[in-house]
Amino acid sequence: MKIEHIAFNVEDAVSTAKWYAENLGMTIVREANESPYIHFLADDSGKSMLEFYSNPAALVPDYPSMNPLILHIAFVVDDIESTREKLVAAGATAVGETTSAPNGDKLAMLRDPWGLAVQLVTRVEPMM
Repeated sequence: MKIEHIAFNVEDAVSTAKWYAENLGMTIVREANESPYIHFLADDSGKSMLEFYSNPAALVPDYPSMNPLILHIAFVVDDIESTREKLVAAGATAVGETTSAPNGDKLAMLRDPWGLAVQLVTRVEPMM
């Protein structure tokens, strides 16, 4: 068994999907232009997907008030500092500074323009 996707109910699925595609290298593989505006986005490996939708039948979580350690989407990047700067220029907000784990991995936490936490990771040894 493998994970196909992880889904997030967001206020504006269309804008969120567009931002992730433009700024995090994801590809929109399926989209609906009517409510609940479901958008499936694949990562550049084509092996994982995120789903963003705006379903009025359920509450949108208060992502900005959630501690990023509770929920975040992590992306592996080659150059953590330039990616962080690019995302901030595109409307993300930095949460703290870039840090290093004891094993040498580098980590940076941000929030997308809607408050959902995004982590950038540069691993010393790939995990997958």
